[in-house]
Amino acid sequence: MHMPNGSSADTILTVSPEQLTDLLWRRLEPERWPLKPSQLPEGAVLVGGAVRDGLLNRLPPCPDLDLVVPGAVLGTVQRLAREHGGACVVLDEQRQMARLVLKGWTIDFARLEGDDLTEDLFRRDFRLNAIALSLSAPQQLIDPTGGLQDLQDGLICAIRESNLRDDPLRLLRALRLMAELEMRIDTDTLAMVKANGALLTHSAPERIQAEVLKLVAAPAADAAITLLQSLDLLKPWSAPDWKHSHVNASQPLRAASSMTLEEQSLALPLARLTALLSDPGLRSLRFSRRQIQRCAKLRQWQERCARGDSSSLDETQRLRLHQDLEADLPALVLGWPEQHRNRWMQRWRDPKDPLFHPRSPLDGDTLQNELSLKPGPTLGALILHLTTARAYGRVSSREQALNEARRWLHRPPSSSASSRRCD
Repeated sequence: MHMPNGSSADTILTVSPEQLTDLLWRRLEPERWPLKPSQLPEGAVLVGGAVRDGLLNRLPPCPDLDLVVPGAVLGTVQRLAREHGGACVVLDEQRQMARLVLKGWTIDFARLEGDDLTEDLFRRDFRLNAIALSLSAPQQLIDPTGGLQDLQDGLICAIRESNLRDDPLRLLRALRLMAELEMRIDTDTLAMVKANGALLTHSAPERIQAEVLKLVAAPAADAAITLLQSLDLLKPWSAPDWKHSHVNASQPLRAASSMTLEEQSLALPLARLTALLSDPGLRSLRFSRRQIQRCAKLRQWQERCARGDSSSLDETQRLRLHQDLEADLPALVLGWPEQHRNRWMQRWRDPKDPLFHPRSPLDGDTLQNELSLKPGPTLGALILHLTTARAYGRVSSREQALNEARRWLHRPPSSSASSRRCD
């Protein structure tokens, strides 16, 4: 099980019930919260991810805190924001849900649903997310659905099928939790996800996007994506031939083991996302323009250089590849033969490599001042020419670059740079 702040031996699930609450409370470090528990509304209880992750010893430095409170929420959160210098964000006015952003922390408040806390917890998605911790002394763990046992067993179990249908995003969340927590989805819950998968299209695109982004970056993403694809859960947003693509989003990428953790965190989520969703699918799910462009460029060069075959690219095309994928090259070479992949990665790791990190030896201001040029297409073409010349070792010093710029500007009108093949 993935434990960013410890190992599986550090979980506190195996201690006696008498010790469990006290150990969890200490692990949550309420003295570090932006508000003291005594400053929170009376009757507030902590629920969801922070409780779960505290039990699993995988809390981030500033965990998101989800609170359930009796009575009205919006006025309370607005008051807390005024009194403590934070910001109130209304999440759902009708359901009385609001967020307090304070000192780098996020605290979500939701009105108690139903007649009591037990009814509220039974309305949630999965049993491991339906564990509550009271904040008033003495603290108590409330676990009416059996979430603690699921955590011990490493299982993701839905509370009720109707809860999944009420909010279909929970269907995808089951796979995301599988990827993040490195747990199994129990058989009955898996059947519920399969039976109701078509309902996911009713969820807001932005919410689906957020779940997908978490999933592709998670430690067990490959196993979760294998299951995700077998369920056709994201089929409405996938390419028509995604199951036959030469890049498989669910294939464990052993090549990443030769990369640093930083390189893996760059390459794996992007490669998985590109293989998982089509360009129209990315747009439909409201991914950012930058994310869509990264996936589109990676997809283009994956098709041009399948399995590392870049021999057909001439100088101009090869330069364009490195301009398009300068930051994302690790994602391109993941599926390449080891020798070819390692050679490209070695050059990419050198920030001074003129081809893998292409730059013009002279910037636009220098060219305008030295050669009396004006901004426009000619200046742009000259910068590209100098970038190419530097990338392939034809110029290196400032003086060589200026001489090459003068030669290029005074070349015969019919002449053009020759295209050369690249290895």
